[in-house]
Amino acid sequence: MRKTRDLVLTALFAALVAVGAFLRVPLPAIPFTLQFLFTALAGILLGSRRGAISVACYVIIGLVGFPVFTAGGGPSYIFHPTFGYLPAFIVGAWVIGRIAEQSPAPSVKRLLAASLIGLALVLVIGAVYYWMICTFYLGTPVGARALAVTCFLAVLPGDLVQCVLAAVLGSRLAPVLRRGEAARA
Repeated sequence: MRKTRDLVLTALFAALVAVGAFLRVPLPAIPFTLQFLFTALAGILLGSRRGAISVACYVIIGLVGFPVFTAGGGPSYIFHPTFGYLPAFIVGAWVIGRIAEQSPAPSVKRLLAASLIGLALVLVIGAVYYWMICTFYLGTPVGARALAVTCFLAVLPGDLVQCVLAAVLGSRLAPVLRRGEAARA
């Protein structure tokens, strides 16, 4: 019974991350989406391993060709400047889940810290990939200032709100999921 529940929750969060890609605010270079919210919740609620697997499923589905990314899908998406955020979401979900797992009943404060650390990793990995693709593949080098504005400052306010939402929602939903696990055990 536990395996079925794990599969359903993993698939649910993969779908939520996909939906989050289409709940967006368009910005010039990098669209602001709700993907990080669902990525963080996957880590918080499913744990490091299952959270990362759910986000990895989302990335694989998009690379196979389903248009679940903000600008489509398919294997050529790896050459899109914002692709680096997608594998970074996997890392972020794992790190957030790992930190959340360290406490049997993580507080909002702990979950917020986990989300902020996960966000920092996502932003750094995504920005490095963005710079590499623009500089070496597209031949349009991006300066440090433009990179900071595009990859950090433009999205940071919304991402910080998502961290707070993930921490609050995670602290309320985690006990519900754990009660469900205990009742089925």
